[in-house]
Amino acid sequence: MSRNFLVVDPEEGQDIIRGLASPIRVKILKLLRTEGPLNGNDIADHLGLPQSTVSTNVQILEAAGLLRLETQKARKGNQKICHSTFDEILVMFNEDKSDKRDSVIEVSMPLGLYTSCEVTAPCGLCSTESIIGLLDVPDTFLDPDRMKAGLIWFTRGYLEYQFPNNARLSKTTVETLEFAIELSSEVPGTSADWPSDITLSINGIEVGTWMSTGDYGDKRGVYTPDWWKLKGSQYGKLKSWRVTAAGTYVDGMKISPVSMADLDLDTHHSIRLRIAVKDDAKHPGGINIFGKGFGNYDQDIVLRLHVAS
Repeated sequence: MSRNFLVVDPEEGQDIIRGLASPIRVKILKLLRTEGPLNGNDIADHLGLPQSTVSTNVQILEAAGLLRLETQKARKGNQKICHSTFDEILVMFNEDKSDKRDSVIEVSMPLGLYTSCEVTAPCGLCSTESIIGLLDVPDTFLDPDRMKAGLIWFTRGYLEYQFPNNARLSKTTVETLEFAIELSSEVPGTSADWPSDITLSINGIEVGTWMSTGDYGDKRGVYTPDWWKLKGSQYGKLKSWRVTAAGTYVDGMKISPVSMADLDLDTHHSIRLRIAVKDDAKHPGGINIFGKGFGNYDQDIVLRLHVAS
């Protein structure tokens, strides 16, 4: 029987540590491990807690990725079922490298500057001023005005970006590679409960998949322009994908064993990033990619190469 493990670096996984820093939330996770998936009312009954208390703590656990919610039909309407995400959680203290000299090479890539693409509708692009081209027409992704894009969305497929391998040019060794991207799922309208498996590949090597839990439209994004309709996707979650000597992590959570040695960056003149929702994804819930002028973070796709100096 397979078991799901979570390895947390406390310096990088602050949301996870905060999620566990409550006796009530720990009891909820233990209950789900022993009893299996439950709805909020069942959890409240088992633990003798008010339903409002359970709801608040479930939201925190979901935001930390420690449980996931699944909507199911009930006798009257729908109900949300809570599933435990992990069987074991391990806190890993990495070697303190504060006494070692370290520098970072950073490159910011505009959202529309992808070098190849293959997407399916519903899909689209928009700048901070207007829609680019035609909605739900994949060929629009070849429009030269894509360079102005601040928000891109599609259902399945991929975008690929080519970054310069500046570490190779400067003849330095990359110890950690990091991509920072604001992402969410994509559904017509919005839905906070709309899972989607988003996969990243680097130089043709699939480094791992992160499941976005929803497409967020409950409030306007901090930088989302006023003209963008409130019923559309408003913001995502800023995810840090890090490839280290020990494996690949998303926000401190290990998602795959792919390491820097596997990427072999010294032999590549460029670093090709592919962001995809695969055809065989378990949760093919689409993708929104937020760039400058949209969402909650005023940035494009950022590559950071942590190199030893």
